[in-house]
Formats: sequence, structure tokens, C-alpha cells
Amino acid sequence: MQIDHHKPAEFHLHPQLLADCHCLGRLPGAWLLLQRNAALPWLILVPETASEDFLSLPPAQRSLLLEQSQQLAEFLRGELGAERINFASIGNLVPQLHLHIVGRHAGDACWPKPVWGHLAEGPSYSAGQVQQIQTQLAARCGLSLVPSPADRTGETDV
Repeated sequence: MQIDHHKPAEFHLHPQLLADCHCLGRLPGAWLLLQRNAALPWLILVPETASEDFLSLPPAQRSLLLEQSQQLAEFLRGELGAERINFASIGNLVPQLHLHIVGRHAGDACWPKPVWGHLAEGPSYSAGQVQQIQTQLAARCGLSLVPSPADRTGETDV
């Protein structure tokens, strides 16, 4: 029997991601998060994998994540007015593989600098705004609305 070393037996979202983000729900094989700082529309896609490197993923999983990232970028452009998309997988501070999909426009809170290390503390999303984004993503990208792992009695298993 061949073991898939990329899919963990038990998946957990990194505590820093849960602290920094709203958990919006699930896409096939991944969790979708929204950065709490509402100064910029910033989505984070977290694939269910033990791999810490995007380029080490199996080709089918990489392709699915790129397709999902493209759909999310189109959502940021179409629904939230992004002119440009910053897309990255860095992982220097949070080792769990996660993909940043950040909506940008001239004159935004960090323009023209990258968001990493340049985004000052800003406004938070209201519960209503988060719910509206979830509803739009469910309709446009097939997001499954499921309880946040942080809302389940403090556990982080998903």
C-alpha cells in the first residue's frame, strides 16, 4: 500500500492563522480564511496537506489550488473592486502551507509596497460584512459554509 505523505491523518489550522483570520468555510480540499484587517481584501487558502511547500504538492492538487486561487482572484476583482492581485505562498512565519490572494489598488493602505510587513493595524470586518462575503463566495465559488474550527469549543481540528 502506498501512503500519501501529503495528506495528514488529522488536519489542524495553524493557531496563528486562526488568530489573524476569519474562517469563511471550505472549498474542496482546502479551508478559506479572510484576514481580519479590512484595510485590504485578503483571502488565505489553506490546503489540507502536510506539505509545507506548494511546489512539492502532487500535480493534481497544485492544479486544483491554482484553479481555486483564480476563482478567488476573480471574486476579489468583481465583488470587492481589486485592480491587481498579489498572490504568494511564503511560509516564513507560519510554516503551514497557505496561499495569499490579496486584492490591491493604487492608493490602498500599503501602495505600492507589498502588504507583508507594511500593513498597519486597520479596521475589522463586521459580522455582517463577513457573512456577506461568505454568501457571495458560496454563490460564486462554491464555498461550503461550515463552523469555524475556533468556534468549536476551542479545538482547532478540522
